[in-house]
Amino acid sequence: MTNILSRMEAVQSPIIPIVGELIRNTPGTISLGQGVVSYPPPPEAIELLPKFLSEESNNLYKQVIGIPPLIAAIQAKLQSFNGIEIKDDNCVVVTAGSNMGFVNAVLTITSPGDEIILNAPYYFNHEMATIMAGCHPVIIETDENYQLRVDAIEKAITPKTRAIVTISPNNPTGVVYPEASLRAVNELCRERGIYHISDEAYDYFTYNGVKHVSPASFPGSSKHTISLFSLSKAYGFASWRIGYMVIPSDLLVSIQKVQDTILICPPVISQYAALGALQSSPKYIQENISKLAKVRSAVLDSLQKLEGICTIAPADGAFYFFLKVHTSMDTFTLVERLIKEYQVAALPGTTFGMNQGCYLRVAYGALQQETAKAGIERLVTGLKNIL
Repeated sequence: MTNILSRMEAVQSPIIPIVGELIRNTPGTISLGQGVVSYPPPPEAIELLPKFLSEESNNLYKQVIGIPPLIAAIQAKLQSFNGIEIKDDNCVVVTAGSNMGFVNAVLTITSPGDEIILNAPYYFNHEMATIMAGCHPVIIETDENYQLRVDAIEKAITPKTRAIVTISPNNPTGVVYPEASLRAVNELCRERGIYHISDEAYDYFTYNGVKHVSPASFPGSSKHTISLFSLSKAYGFASWRIGYMVIPSDLLVSIQKVQDTILICPPVISQYAALGALQSSPKYIQENISKLAKVRSAVLDSLQKLEGICTIAPADGAFYFFLKVHTSMDTFTLVERLIKEYQVAALPGTTFGMNQGCYLRVAYGALQQETAKAGIERLVTGLKNIL
Protein backbone atom coordinates (compact mmCIF):
# COMPACT_ATOMS: atom_id res chain seq x y z
CA MET A 1 0.00 0.00 0.00
CA THR A 2 1.25 3.47 -0.87
CA ASN A 3 2.14 5.46 2.23
CA ILE A 4 -0.29 8.29 2.87
CA LEU A 5 1.39 11.30 4.43
CA SER A 6 -0.44 12.98 7.29
CA ARG A 7 0.07 16.09 9.37
CA MET A 8 2.20 13.94 11.69
CA GLU A 9 5.02 13.98 9.14
CA ALA A 10 5.67 17.61 10.12
CA VAL A 11 5.80 16.87 13.86
CA GLN A 12 9.19 16.34 15.50
CA SER A 13 9.79 12.99 17.19
CA PRO A 14 9.82 13.23 21.00
CA ILE A 15 13.44 13.49 22.08
CA ILE A 16 13.16 11.89 25.52
CA PRO A 17 12.54 8.35 24.20
CA ILE A 18 15.46 8.74 21.78
CA VAL A 19 17.85 9.83 24.52
CA GLY A 20 16.32 7.16 26.77
CA GLU A 21 17.33 4.46 24.31
CA LEU A 22 20.91 5.77 24.27
CA ILE A 23 20.91 5.65 28.07
CA ARG A 24 19.63 2.06 28.13
CA ASN A 25 22.38 1.07 25.73
CA THR A 26 24.99 2.65 28.04
CA PRO A 27 24.50 1.11 31.49
CA GLY A 28 25.51 3.29 34.42
CA THR A 29 24.59 6.55 32.70
CA ILE A 30 23.35 9.31 35.02
CA SER A 31 20.45 11.12 33.37
CA LEU A 32 20.22 14.88 33.48
CA GLY A 33 17.57 14.59 30.81
CA GLN A 34 13.95 14.02 31.80
CA GLY A 35 12.16 16.59 33.91
CA VAL A 36 10.90 14.60 36.89
CA VAL A 37 11.44 14.74 40.65
CA SER A 38 13.05 12.07 42.81
CA TYR A 39 10.46 12.00 45.58
CA PRO A 40 7.17 10.02 45.65
CA PRO A 41 3.61 11.33 46.19
CA PRO A 42 2.65 12.28 49.76
CA PRO A 43 1.24 9.47 51.95
CA GLU A 44 -2.16 11.19 51.89
CA ALA A 45 -2.42 10.45 48.17
CA ILE A 46 -2.08 6.71 48.70
CA GLU A 47 -4.21 6.72 51.84
CA LEU A 48 -7.22 7.95 49.87
CA LEU A 49 -7.14 5.03 47.42
CA PRO A 50 -9.17 2.67 49.68
CA LYS A 51 -11.99 5.23 49.51
CA PHE A 52 -11.92 4.95 45.73
CA LEU A 53 -12.03 1.15 45.97
CA SER A 54 -14.86 1.17 48.52
CA GLU A 55 -17.32 2.94 46.24
CA GLU A 56 -18.73 0.47 43.72
CA SER A 57 -19.73 3.09 41.17
CA ASN A 58 -16.13 4.22 40.74
CA ASN A 59 -15.63 1.63 38.02
CA LEU A 60 -17.93 3.77 35.86
CA TYR A 61 -17.21 6.94 33.93
CA LYS A 62 -17.34 10.14 35.97
CA GLN A 63 -17.75 13.79 35.04
CA VAL A 64 -15.82 14.86 31.95
CA ILE A 65 -14.30 17.85 33.75
CA GLY A 66 -13.37 16.05 36.98
CA ILE A 67 -14.95 14.85 40.22
CA PRO A 68 -16.44 17.64 42.36
CA PRO A 69 -14.30 17.05 45.51
CA LEU A 70 -11.10 17.40 43.50
CA ILE A 71 -12.35 20.51 41.71
CA ALA A 72 -13.18 22.05 45.09
CA ALA A 73 -9.68 21.24 46.41
CA ILE A 74 -8.11 22.74 43.27
CA GLN A 75 -10.16 25.91 43.66
CA ALA A 76 -8.93 26.26 47.24
CA LYS A 77 -5.30 25.82 46.13
CA LEU A 78 -5.72 28.34 43.32
CA GLN A 79 -7.13 30.90 45.74
CA SER A 80 -4.50 30.43 48.44
CA PHE A 81 -1.35 29.94 46.37
CA ASN A 82 -1.99 31.51 42.96
CA GLY A 83 -4.37 34.30 43.90
CA ILE A 84 -6.86 33.04 41.30
CA GLU A 85 -10.51 33.27 42.28
CA ILE A 86 -13.03 31.06 40.49
CA LYS A 87 -16.19 33.00 39.69
CA ASP A 88 -18.90 32.90 37.02
CA ASP A 89 -16.55 33.94 34.22
CA ASN A 90 -13.96 31.17 34.73
CA CYS A 91 -13.87 27.53 35.77
CA VAL A 92 -11.64 24.52 36.46
CA VAL A 93 -11.21 21.46 34.23
CA VAL A 94 -9.25 18.44 35.48
CA THR A 95 -7.07 16.88 32.77
CA ALA A 96 -4.78 13.89 32.31
CA GLY A 97 -1.70 16.07 32.85
CA SER A 98 -1.11 19.64 31.75
CA ASN A 99 0.03 18.54 28.28
CA MET A 100 -3.56 17.47 27.69
CA GLY A 101 -4.69 20.86 28.91
CA PHE A 102 -2.59 22.50 26.21
CA VAL A 103 -4.04 20.26 23.51
CA ASN A 104 -7.54 20.99 24.80
CA ALA A 105 -6.86 24.71 24.59
CA VAL A 106 -5.35 24.72 21.10
CA LEU A 107 -8.10 22.56 19.60
CA THR A 108 -10.73 24.76 21.25
CA ILE A 109 -9.53 28.23 20.25
CA THR A 110 -8.08 27.59 16.77
CA SER A 111 -8.96 26.53 13.26
CA PRO A 112 -6.43 24.98 10.85
CA GLY A 113 -4.05 27.64 9.56
CA ASP A 114 -4.22 29.79 12.68
CA GLU A 115 -1.07 30.88 14.54
CA ILE A 116 0.17 30.34 18.09
CA ILE A 117 3.07 32.46 19.36
CA LEU A 118 5.75 30.50 21.24
CA ASN A 119 8.86 31.94 22.87
CA ALA A 120 12.13 30.16 22.10
CA PRO A 121 13.48 28.12 23.63
CA TYR A 122 10.00 26.60 23.82
CA TYR A 123 8.63 23.45 25.44
CA PHE A 124 8.71 20.95 22.58
CA ASN A 125 5.27 19.43 23.29
CA HIS A 126 3.69 22.86 22.77
CA GLU A 127 5.22 23.14 19.33
CA MET A 128 4.22 19.55 18.51
CA ALA A 129 0.61 20.05 19.62
CA THR A 130 0.30 23.27 17.61
CA ILE A 131 1.39 21.50 14.44
CA MET A 132 -0.84 18.48 15.14
CA ALA A 133 -3.80 20.89 15.29
CA GLY A 134 -2.96 22.13 11.80
CA CYS A 135 -1.77 25.47 13.14
CA HIS A 136 1.48 27.37 12.70
CA PRO A 137 3.85 28.00 15.60
CA VAL A 138 5.30 31.51 15.34
CA ILE A 139 8.62 31.46 17.15
CA ILE A 140 9.90 34.56 18.95
CA GLU A 141 13.43 34.60 20.33
CA THR A 142 13.89 35.56 23.96
CA ASP A 143 16.77 37.78 25.07
CA GLU A 144 20.24 36.66 26.13
CA ASN A 145 18.88 35.68 29.57
CA TYR A 146 15.85 33.90 28.03
CA GLN A 147 13.47 36.62 29.18
CA LEU A 148 10.46 37.69 27.12
CA ARG A 149 10.82 40.35 24.44
CA VAL A 150 7.34 41.84 24.59
CA ASP A 151 8.00 44.27 21.72
CA ALA A 152 8.94 41.37 19.42
CA ILE A 153 5.89 39.41 20.51
CA GLU A 154 3.63 42.35 19.73
CA LYS A 155 5.12 42.75 16.25
CA ALA A 156 4.48 39.06 15.52
CA ILE A 157 0.73 39.27 16.07
CA THR A 158 -1.29 38.92 12.86
CA PRO A 159 -5.00 38.49 12.10
CA LYS A 160 -4.39 34.73 12.35
CA THR A 161 -2.88 34.84 15.85
CA ARG A 162 -5.04 33.08 18.42
CA ALA A 163 -2.79 32.90 21.48
CA ILE A 164 0.53 33.81 23.07
CA VAL A 165 2.10 31.08 25.21
CA THR A 166 4.24 31.79 28.25
CA ILE A 167 5.87 29.25 30.58
CA SER A 168 6.93 30.51 33.99
CA PRO A 169 8.84 29.07 35.77
CA ASN A 170 10.24 28.05 32.44
CA ASN A 171 10.94 24.72 30.82
CA PRO A 172 13.65 24.39 29.46
CA THR A 173 15.54 27.41 30.84
CA GLY A 174 14.51 27.60 34.50
CA VAL A 175 13.94 31.36 34.27
CA VAL A 176 11.04 33.04 36.05
CA TYR A 177 9.31 35.85 34.17
CA PRO A 178 8.81 39.03 36.24
CA GLU A 179 5.31 40.24 36.92
CA ALA A 180 5.77 43.25 34.64
CA SER A 181 6.48 41.06 31.60
CA LEU A 182 3.53 38.76 32.28
CA ARG A 183 1.24 41.75 32.80
CA ALA A 184 2.41 43.25 29.52
CA VAL A 185 1.71 40.03 27.60
CA ASN A 186 -1.65 39.57 29.29
CA GLU A 187 -2.71 43.12 28.52
CA LEU A 188 -1.54 42.71 24.94
CA CYS A 189 -3.79 39.65 24.62
CA ARG A 190 -6.75 41.57 26.04
CA GLU A 191 -6.22 44.46 23.64
CA ARG A 192 -5.85 42.23 20.57
CA GLY A 193 -8.69 39.85 21.42
CA ILE A 194 -6.48 36.76 21.69
CA TYR A 195 -5.71 34.31 24.49
CA HIS A 196 -2.84 34.20 26.93
CA ILE A 197 -1.99 30.52 27.55
CA SER A 198 0.02 30.44 30.77
CA ASP A 199 1.81 27.16 31.51
CA GLU A 200 2.49 27.02 35.25
CA ALA A 201 3.43 23.37 35.77
CA TYR A 202 6.38 24.50 37.94
CA ASP A 203 4.53 27.11 39.99
CA TYR A 204 5.90 25.86 43.33
CA PHE A 205 9.52 25.70 42.13
CA THR A 206 11.15 29.07 42.75
CA TYR A 207 14.34 29.93 44.64
CA ASN A 208 16.24 32.86 46.15
CA GLY A 209 13.08 34.58 47.33
CA VAL A 210 11.62 34.82 43.82
CA LYS A 211 7.82 34.63 43.77
CA HIS A 212 5.64 32.93 41.19
CA VAL A 213 3.01 35.09 39.49
CA SER A 214 -0.16 33.72 37.84
CA PRO A 215 -1.53 35.93 35.03
CA ALA A 216 -5.08 34.74 35.80
CA SER A 217 -4.77 36.59 39.12
CA PHE A 218 -4.58 39.96 37.31
CA PRO A 219 -7.80 42.00 37.46
CA GLY A 220 -9.85 41.67 34.28
CA SER A 221 -7.85 38.70 32.96
CA SER A 222 -10.40 35.87 33.35
CA LYS A 223 -11.99 36.11 29.90
CA HIS A 224 -8.78 35.84 27.89
CA THR A 225 -6.44 33.78 30.10
CA ILE A 226 -6.02 29.99 29.98
CA SER A 227 -3.87 28.64 32.82
CA LEU A 228 -2.31 25.17 32.89
CA PHE A 229 -1.18 23.36 36.04
CA SER A 230 0.17 19.92 36.93
CA LEU A 231 0.59 17.64 39.92
CA SER A 232 3.39 15.77 38.11
CA LYS A 233 6.23 17.87 39.48
CA ALA A 234 5.39 19.27 42.92
CA TYR A 235 3.57 16.14 44.09
CA GLY A 236 5.77 13.45 42.48
CA PHE A 237 2.77 12.50 40.37
CA ALA A 238 4.27 12.02 36.90
CA SER A 239 2.71 8.66 36.01
CA TRP A 240 -0.62 9.38 37.72
CA ARG A 241 -1.38 11.88 34.93
CA ILE A 242 -3.38 14.58 36.67
CA GLY A 243 -3.28 18.25 35.75
CA TYR A 244 -5.87 20.99 35.51
CA MET A 245 -6.85 24.10 33.61
CA VAL A 246 -8.40 27.40 34.55
CA ILE A 247 -10.37 28.60 31.53
CA PRO A 248 -12.84 31.30 30.54
CA SER A 249 -16.31 29.85 31.15
CA ASP A 250 -17.38 30.44 27.56
CA LEU A 251 -14.80 27.85 26.43
CA LEU A 252 -16.16 25.08 28.65
CA VAL A 253 -18.59 23.50 26.18
CA SER A 254 -15.91 23.25 23.48
CA ILE A 255 -13.25 21.93 25.87
CA GLN A 256 -15.68 19.29 27.09
CA LYS A 257 -16.10 18.16 23.48
CA VAL A 258 -12.34 17.74 23.10
CA GLN A 259 -11.84 16.02 26.43
CA ASP A 260 -14.83 13.68 26.02
CA THR A 261 -13.50 12.63 22.60
CA ILE A 262 -9.92 11.99 23.68
CA LEU A 263 -10.34 10.87 27.28
CA ILE A 264 -14.02 10.76 28.37
CA CYS A 265 -12.89 11.57 31.92
CA PRO A 266 -9.59 11.81 33.78
CA PRO A 267 -8.64 8.50 35.50
CA VAL A 268 -10.82 8.46 38.58
CA ILE A 269 -8.38 6.54 40.75
CA SER A 270 -5.76 9.17 39.98
CA GLN A 271 -8.24 11.91 40.83
CA TYR A 272 -8.74 10.39 44.28
CA ALA A 273 -4.98 10.27 44.76
CA ALA A 274 -4.76 13.90 43.60
CA LEU A 275 -7.40 14.89 46.14
CA GLY A 276 -5.32 13.27 48.86
CA ALA A 277 -2.19 15.03 47.61
CA LEU A 278 -3.83 18.44 47.72
CA GLN A 279 -5.01 17.72 51.26
CA SER A 280 -1.49 16.86 52.42
CA SER A 281 0.51 19.04 54.80
CA PRO A 282 2.25 22.09 53.27
CA LYS A 283 5.44 20.69 54.81
CA TYR A 284 5.50 17.99 52.11
CA ILE A 285 6.17 20.47 49.32
CA GLN A 286 8.24 22.84 51.46
CA GLU A 287 10.63 20.13 52.63
CA ASN A 288 11.03 18.54 49.19
CA ILE A 289 11.69 21.84 47.45
CA SER A 290 14.13 22.78 50.22
CA LYS A 291 16.06 19.57 49.49
CA LEU A 292 15.91 20.29 45.78
CA ALA A 293 17.26 23.79 46.39
CA LYS A 294 20.37 22.21 47.95
CA VAL A 295 20.80 19.99 44.90
CA ARG A 296 20.37 23.07 42.70
CA SER A 297 23.07 24.91 44.63
CA ALA A 298 25.51 22.02 44.26
CA VAL A 299 24.77 21.73 40.53
CA LEU A 300 25.28 25.45 40.00
CA ASP A 301 28.59 25.40 41.89
CA SER A 302 29.88 22.64 39.63
CA LEU A 303 28.65 24.31 36.46
CA GLN A 304 30.71 27.39 37.28
CA LYS A 305 33.75 25.30 36.33
CA LEU A 306 32.56 25.53 32.72
CA GLU A 307 33.25 29.26 32.48
CA GLY A 308 34.62 29.96 29.03
CA ILE A 309 33.11 26.74 27.66
CA CYS A 310 29.46 27.47 28.41
CA THR A 311 27.25 30.44 29.20
CA ILE A 312 24.75 29.77 31.98
CA ALA A 313 21.89 32.26 32.26
CA PRO A 314 20.32 33.06 35.66
CA ALA A 315 17.61 30.51 36.48
CA ASP A 316 15.52 30.97 39.62
CA GLY A 317 12.81 28.43 38.91
CA ALA A 318 11.80 24.91 37.83
CA PHE A 319 14.73 22.45 38.00
CA TYR A 320 16.67 23.18 34.84
CA PHE A 321 19.73 25.03 33.63
CA PHE A 322 20.03 25.79 29.92
CA LEU A 323 23.65 25.86 28.76
CA LYS A 324 24.90 27.68 25.70
CA VAL A 325 27.92 25.64 24.67
CA HIS A 326 30.62 27.55 22.81
CA THR A 327 31.22 25.09 19.99
CA SER A 328 30.30 24.52 16.37
CA MET A 329 29.73 20.81 17.07
CA ASP A 330 26.33 19.38 16.17
CA THR A 331 24.27 19.32 19.37
CA PHE A 332 23.00 15.77 19.10
CA THR A 333 26.51 14.53 18.34
CA LEU A 334 27.62 16.17 21.58
CA VAL A 335 24.74 14.52 23.48
CA GLU A 336 25.66 11.11 22.05
CA ARG A 337 29.32 11.50 22.98
CA LEU A 338 28.51 12.59 26.52
CA ILE A 339 26.41 9.46 26.99
CA LYS A 340 28.71 6.96 25.30
CA GLU A 341 32.03 8.33 26.57
CA TYR A 342 31.15 9.92 29.92
CA GLN A 343 27.91 8.20 30.95
CA VAL A 344 25.94 11.38 31.47
CA ALA A 345 22.85 12.49 29.54
CA ALA A 346 21.39 15.91 28.80
CA LEU A 347 18.81 17.00 26.21
CA PRO A 348 19.81 18.84 23.02
CA GLY A 349 18.62 22.41 22.61
CA THR A 350 17.45 21.72 19.08
CA THR A 351 14.35 19.98 20.40
CA PHE A 352 13.45 23.25 22.17
CA GLY A 353 13.77 25.25 18.96
CA MET A 354 17.37 26.40 19.39
CA ASN A 355 18.78 25.45 16.00
CA GLN A 356 21.47 28.12 15.76
CA GLY A 357 24.33 27.21 18.05
CA CYS A 358 24.77 24.43 20.58
CA TYR A 359 22.58 24.24 23.70
CA LEU A 360 21.94 21.64 26.40
CA ARG A 361 19.14 21.36 28.94
CA VAL A 362 20.40 20.06 32.27
CA ALA A 363 17.67 18.71 34.58
CA TYR A 364 18.44 18.15 38.26
CA GLY A 365 14.97 17.40 39.70
CA ALA A 366 15.41 13.63 39.77
CA LEU A 367 18.78 13.73 41.51
CA GLN A 368 19.86 13.28 45.10
CA GLN A 369 22.81 15.40 46.25
CA GLU A 370 25.30 12.53 45.82
CA THR A 371 24.00 11.63 42.35
CA ALA A 372 23.90 15.27 41.35
CA LYS A 373 27.56 15.73 42.27
CA ALA A 374 28.60 12.68 40.24
CA GLY A 375 26.39 13.55 37.26
CA ILE A 376 27.48 17.16 37.01
CA GLU A 377 31.15 16.23 37.45
CA ARG A 378 30.79 13.82 34.52
CA LEU A 379 29.16 16.57 32.46
CA VAL A 380 31.87 19.09 33.32
CA THR A 381 34.66 16.61 32.59
CA GLY A 382 33.02 15.50 29.36
CA LEU A 383 32.50 19.00 28.02
CA LYS A 384 36.05 20.05 28.95
CA ASN A 385 37.58 17.02 27.24
CA ILE A 386 35.35 16.92 24.16
CA LEU A 387 35.61 20.63 23.45
